[in-house]
Amino acid sequence: MSNHEVLPLSGHVASAVSEAIDRSRPDLAGADPVVRRSEHADFQSNAAFALAKRVGMRPFDLATELATALDGEQFGCVELSGPGFLNIMVPEHAIWEQMSARLASDRLGIAVSQAERRTVIDYSAPNIAKEMHVGHLRTTIIGDSLARILEFLGAEIVRQNHLGDWGTQFGMLIQYLDEHPDATWRHDELTGKTSAASALDDLYKAARKEFDADPAFADRSRARVVALQSGEPTTTARWQEIVDESENSFRDIYNRLDVLLTPEDSVGESFYNSMLTSTINELVDAGIAVESDDALVIFSEEVTGPDGSAVPLMVRKRDGGYGYDTTDLATIRYRIHDLKAKRLLYVTDSRQALHFQLIFEAARRAGWLTDAVDAEHVAYGTVLGPDGRPFKTRAGGTVRLMDLLDNAVERARTIVAERDPGMAPADLDRIAEAAGIGAVKYADLSTSRVKDYAFDVDHMVSFTGNTGVYLQYAHTRIRSILRKASDAEMPIDPSIPLAPAERALALELDAFGTTLTDVADTLEPHRLCGYLYDLARDFTTFYEACHVLSAAEPLRSNRLALCQLTARTLEHGLSLLGIKAPERM
Repeated sequence: MSNHEVLPLSGHVASAVSEAIDRSRPDLAGADPVVRRSEHADFQSNAAFALAKRVGMRPFDLATELATALDGEQFGCVELSGPGFLNIMVPEHAIWEQMSARLASDRLGIAVSQAERRTVIDYSAPNIAKEMHVGHLRTTIIGDSLARILEFLGAEIVRQNHLGDWGTQFGMLIQYLDEHPDATWRHDELTGKTSAASALDDLYKAARKEFDADPAFADRSRARVVALQSGEPTTTARWQEIVDESENSFRDIYNRLDVLLTPEDSVGESFYNSMLTSTINELVDAGIAVESDDALVIFSEEVTGPDGSAVPLMVRKRDGGYGYDTTDLATIRYRIHDLKAKRLLYVTDSRQALHFQLIFEAARRAGWLTDAVDAEHVAYGTVLGPDGRPFKTRAGGTVRLMDLLDNAVERARTIVAERDPGMAPADLDRIAEAAGIGAVKYADLSTSRVKDYAFDVDHMVSFTGNTGVYLQYAHTRIRSILRKASDAEMPIDPSIPLAPAERALALELDAFGTTLTDVADTLEPHRLCGYLYDLARDFTTFYEACHVLSAAEPLRSNRLALCQLTARTLEHGLSLLGIKAPERM
C-alpha cells in the first residue's frame, strides 16, 4: 500500500466549479464555489446565489452560465434546480476509481493537513491523592480523541496532564501519614479493588477532620507545608511517593480506557512552582499586574462584572500565596516560549470559560500569545444521571470513575451473553470489556461537547441506535462477510454500473477525510461519531439491497471492495475515538 493523498470527490467538483466561474465570469475569479453534498444529486453548488448580486444578475441566469461552462466529460450530469442551484452527478467510473485509490492507501487517502503545527493539549488533570471520578470522564475522553485525530492529520502533539500535585493539603496529608504509620495506602499493601488514590483520599479526609479539630496538628501541618515548599528532603520524598502511588492508580484508569497518556505526559502544578516569581515579575514590569487591596491582580480590559467594574485575575493573594490563576499564567508562558506551541487546547468544563478568557487576555497583553499561536478553551457540558440531574451515587456522593466503567462492562456482558449464551467465558470477558468501555466513550463523544448528556448504561450498550456497540457490531458483520469471501485481492472494475445503494455508500466513504478535517477545525468529535453512524447505516442499506457473496464477477469483487473499505474506515474512525473494533462480537 501507499500513503498517497486522494483528493475527495467534493474537492474535484469544487475545483471544477471554481474553474467554471473563472472562465465564465473572470471578475468573480477566486470566489467560493459553495459545493455541498445533496439529497437531490451527488453534489450541489449554491455559488450563483452568493455571486449574482455582485454582477447584477438573477441567480438562475448566472447558474445557467455556470452549467454551460461545466458541461463536459468530467461530470455525468449537471442540472439546474430551483431558482439557481446546480445539481452535479459524478461519473460512475470516477467513483469506482476513487474507491480503488482509497483502498490502495494505508491512510485511506487522507491528507496530512496539520503538518508543522505543534499542538499542546491539556486534558484529564486529576488531583494527586484523590480518586478519579465522573468529573474526569469528559476531559479525558475528549482530549484523547482530539489528540488522536490531530496527530493522524500530521500535527505534532504534546500531551499535558496538568496534575493537581501542589498546595497546602499535601502538608496536612504528609503530617497525618507520619503520625499514623499504620495507615495503609501503598498499592502493595492494599487488597481488593481499593486503589492507592482511593486510600489516600480517605486518609486526606481523616487528616482534614483532625486539622479542623486539633490546633496543634494544624500548626504542625502548616509547618510541613513550609518544609515541602522549601524542598526539605524527607518531606519531599514522602510527597513524591504520594504522587507516584496516585499516578499508578490513574494509569489503571487510562489503560482501561485505552487513553494515550503516559507518565512522561504528567506535568503537575509543582513543575511550574519555580517559574511563578519570574512570571509575576514580567507581568509587573509590563504594567499589567498591579497592586489592589494588598494583592496583585490583572484587571481585565475585556470583561466587566455586574457593577461595570473590571474583572480581576488574581496573580498573588494578600497573604503572598499563589493560586490556580498564577500557575495557569506560568503554564501558558512556558508552553509558548519553551514548548514552542503553535496551538494550545485546554479541555476543561464550561464553568471555566471566564477563567480561560482572562488567562488568554493576560497572555496577549503580556506579548506571549501572538497571532502566530492559537489558544482555545475546549469547553464541555456536564455528565448527568438518567434522571437528568448531576450524576451522583445513591448516597449523594461523587461517582468513582472505575465504578462507572465496571457498571458499563457488566451491563455489556449481560447483553452479549443473552445474544450468544454459548460464548466461551474468555471471549465473553474480552468482548464485554471492549463493548462496555467503547459504549461509555462513544456516548460521551457522540454528544455535542458543549451540551450536557445523561449517563444511561442501558442505552449505551444497545446493539441498535446511535451507540458504540452498534458501530462495533457493524464492523464485525462486515469482517464476517470478508472472512467468508476469503478473496486475497478485490480489484475494482470501474466500468460496472453503480446501484443507488452502492453510490450512496461510496460517496459516504469518500467523505471520511473531509469529516476529520472538520473535526480538527471545530474540535467537535461528535461530527466523526455522526459520520461513522451514517456510514454504518449506509452499509446496512447497501447490504440489504445488493447481493455481495452471491453476485457474479466482476460485480462481486467491486462489492467486496466496498465492504473492505467500509470495514477499514469504521475501524480507523473508531480508533481515532479511542474505541476498539473487534473482529468478532
